Amino acid sequence: MRTNRFDLIAIGTGPSASTVAEKTADDGKRVAVIESREFGGTCALRGCNPKKVYTNAANLIDRTRGGQDKFIKSDGVRVNWAKLLEFKREFTEPVLEHSEASFQKRGITTFHGEASFVDPTTIRVGEHQLSSDRIFVGVGGHPRPLDVPGGELAIHSDEFLELESIPQRFVFIGGGYISMEFACVAARCGSQVVVLERGDRVLSPFDRDLVKQLVRYGKSRGLDVRTDAEVTEISQGDDGSFVVQYRQPDRNHATLQTDLVVHGAGRAPNLDGLNLKAGNVAFGDDGIKVDSLMRSVSNPSVFSAGDCADTGKPRLTPVANEEARVVVKNLFAEHPQVRPDYGQVPKVAFTVPPIASVGMSQHQAEASHKVVVHHQDTSSSGSVRKTLQPCGGYKVLIDKDSDRILGAHLIGPAADETINLFALAMKFGLTATDIKSTLFAFPTHASDVRQML
Repeated sequence: MRTNRFDLIAIGTGPSASTVAEKTADDGKRVAVIESREFGGTCALRGCNPKKVYTNAANLIDRTRGGQDKFIKSDGVRVNWAKLLEFKREFTEPVLEHSEASFQKRGITTFHGEASFVDPTTIRVGEHQLSSDRIFVGVGGHPRPLDVPGGELAIHSDEFLELESIPQRFVFIGGGYISMEFACVAARCGSQVVVLERGDRVLSPFDRDLVKQLVRYGKSRGLDVRTDAEVTEISQGDDGSFVVQYRQPDRNHATLQTDLVVHGAGRAPNLDGLNLKAGNVAFGDDGIKVDSLMRSVSNPSVFSAGDCADTGKPRLTPVANEEARVVVKNLFAEHPQVRPDYGQVPKVAFTVPPIASVGMSQHQAEASHKVVVHHQDTSSSGSVRKTLQPCGGYKVLIDKDSDRILGAHLIGPAADETINLFALAMKFGLTATDIKSTLFAFPTHASDVRQML
């Protein structure tokens, strides 16, 4: 088998791999890109971007129905699911059509198939063998196996986004981002929706009090969230419906009959089949082990970033983008020294309404600082009521001695945008007094930040 030589081999075509491959090719290097699925990556095709189309639709319906008794005649307002799917494809199909051609236009050689290491500097893909002193692994993640009898009967988020029609009944397994976002969508589309979470609460990365508020609001909109619910089996009847068995502390077993089961119980680094041991690439359950330069701790020829790299950071697209920036700087440097500058990484679940967080939790802050806690339910405030979506609140944690913000937690309309103001302030060390002294445009959700401090 003839071996093709490249300056860089990039495995994957998501945000981090695309950035590394394209920047390297733009510098005149010979680059190969390998993709096992469609070119474009999860975020553009099966994650962030198409998901936001669906959650925007759910928010629109929620707010429209919120005005039903005020000034909107919303009887019968519903989502046309087929049209929503068609609209979503306006964003994904151009990526499918043009992504690979975009690589090739830059002079990048593209390969389809599963990549696997032959040795520390050689990759095999199909009938091709490629070699390089620099290999980048940016393969993202995949759903963790649902380790219960019948677990294979549950669909994943990819399939949810391609449903031709929406069933009347859903069971979502897991209470993380994926389940809660899509459960909110399904409930606003009129389906009966149950979320089963084996832990004591859903959306564990977010503030406990605000999550409770979100769950209460969801219940008023038909969303049934059950915690401490461990799924034990999924089966399918002759009529095509499914039965989900689960247990809770107060009962031995309970069952739910449903039209569709969605697996949203976590993701894992997509490392299966890469044969990392042959490449002398150390890895664990959380991904490829990298140093602060985003380089493999065991093979200096290999770099990694994003959801498949073990950095301890949230698996979010902005994190992957920052890590890719660092990889580009370090790949061909004689003495690589650039490290990620993450700052404070804001997290958002695009539920209905969205919930957001940046910085420390209340528990973390109180364990290490003298903390002033500003916490309020703003559901009845004017700025929230005007949106016709009466669910809002905040919890802001301020260091009593330095007046700096330790953490910010928001729920409600525009929480997904407003959280970025707190991330900016925290990155650059602005105090609560600094922010309160800033004049924001009014009336806006940003102007409410001053009241939170």
